Amino acid sequence: MASLFKDKQSQKFEDIDFLPGSSWSVLAEPVPEGSIHRLKMKAGSSIPVHIHPSDEYVLVLSGTWKTGARVCKAGTFLKTPSRTKQGPHEALTDVELLTIRLGPMGEFNL
Repeated sequence: MASLFKDKQSQKFEDIDFLPGSSWSVLAEPVPEGSIHRLKMKAGSSIPVHIHPSDEYVLVLSGTWKTGARVCKAGTFLKTPSRTKQGPHEALTDVELLTIRLGPMGEFNL
């Protein structure tokens, strides 16, 4: 199996219909229904409280992001175990995250 390279200019972002102000570029699927992706959130946009049925890892690449009561700046790393309620997530500035989710997305209608 050959290595997979995706240069920055080839990583196309798509809007996430159910999360206004958010877009993502999926880089890889590490496990079935899992995702390694870059997520961009415009300042003032938010992601409601939700639960993923799998572990999720997030690295704040740029901007200032608030998750629950915690304010996170570039360089902050977050691990959320499966079936843990998280959020809401709010972009205090334009934000870019690197997210690794080890399974399905789950439901956002809590």
